[in-house]
Amino acid sequence: MGAYESLLRPLVFMLEPEKAQALAEWALRRRWLWRLLSWHYDYADPRLRVRAAGLEFPSPVGLAAGYDKQCQSLDSLLALGFGYVVGGTVLREPHPGNPRPRVMRLPKEHALVNALGFPSVGVDAARRTLEGLQQQGNLRSKPLLVSIAGLSADDFVACHAALEPLADALELNISSPNTQGLRIFQEPDTLARLLSALSARRRKPLFVKLPPYADAPSRQQFLALARLCATQGVNGITVANTRPVEAPQLAMGRGGLSGRPLLEDTLLMVVEARAAVGQKTAINACGGIYTARDTLRALRAGADTVQLLTAFVYHGPSVAGRINRGLVKLMEERGRPSLADLIAGPDDGPAPRA
Repeated sequence: MGAYESLLRPLVFMLEPEKAQALAEWALRRRWLWRLLSWHYDYADPRLRVRAAGLEFPSPVGLAAGYDKQCQSLDSLLALGFGYVVGGTVLREPHPGNPRPRVMRLPKEHALVNALGFPSVGVDAARRTLEGLQQQGNLRSKPLLVSIAGLSADDFVACHAALEPLADALELNISSPNTQGLRIFQEPDTLARLLSALSARRRKPLFVKLPPYADAPSRQQFLALARLCATQGVNGITVANTRPVEAPQLAMGRGGLSGRPLLEDTLLMVVEARAAVGQKTAINACGGIYTARDTLRALRAGADTVQLLTAFVYHGPSVAGRINRGLVKLMEERGRPSLADLIAGPDDGPAPRA
């Protein structure tokens, strides 16, 4: 257990979750501090490099959308060992999100439930922030993705046009369980029209974040959406968003579950998504990733990269570097010269807890 888990987390978790998040965002805006500490957190090894969706990632471990919703601290987050970071989710217009309370912790399960509903400063403010970071030269070291969402195709198109020049790729979030109206894009015909509207405009890789499934009909919808993304030329899919759950402690009475309880479902969905889309479409496994072993299991299931967020909340700024070190340790212990060889090899020993 590191210093964050033993010393800082008990203090941080005394705060209401969104107040704790605001404190973390304040700390992350102290950019000089994270540049100074990057030697410790930003663990790099050429054996961890991954190529997917036309992008080069120094590590397969990414930070999922939802942590830096306003794209204000992406440079600091990139200094913490992540192979890439997903900013946002950004909406076309400023939006306050759902009423509070809208986030709760489940510490025993190492999980969160959120009903945030996309609080966003809007695409114009996010664009200005990203332009400032680009002008300072702070976003050149690793791939940056930005998540966008909307209630209409025009919303998505406007966000795409504004933010694509400032990112290495965009991720369409069509799957938040907490936003009324977003589910229309989970209908294959509606998503197909959106992807068609974007196809003539896009110049950079595009990802689509899919909803999880809970029963046979939603499984068929999940697979249909995955196949549609592949046939429409989408570069990658993120599998998957939070799991809808009842949450009477929250103002909305429901929310999206994230964290450790999702891992086994995530692995199953990755296997099925890979079978559905073939080998050309990249897959980001998102949900329940905490350790090097979780990461290796996801990569062996068919993912190209993993995304985490709740693990960052519970394990702090060292989590990505710890996973990266754990993967390298696995390679060395098992005599695998590369990450690809580790993925292809047999599960011939216990993985480190990192």
